[in-house]
Amino acid sequence: MAEVPDELIRRERTAEEERAKLAGLTGDAYDAQLRRWREASDAVQAAVTAHAAATGSDPHDVEQAVQKAVRCSQEDPAVE
Repeated sequence: MAEVPDELIRRERTAEEERAKLAGLTGDAYDAQLRRWREASDAVQAAVTAHAAATGSDPHDVEQAVQKAVRCSQEDPAVE
């Protein structure tokens, strides 16, 4: 996989930030945050699929490259 587009990296970071916000929540607050995380995750998957189709790449390879780019460039947002 060549270069990972900035848009995919931004979307993945947003999804990871939304996931990290789940920590410590319960009840309705947890459910609402879970929905936000799922929406962000769905947006990542849609963007990965579209990018893979546009470039003729394997979606799994694109997803792995995006995750690697994000995780290698920042600390886990759940630890902050």
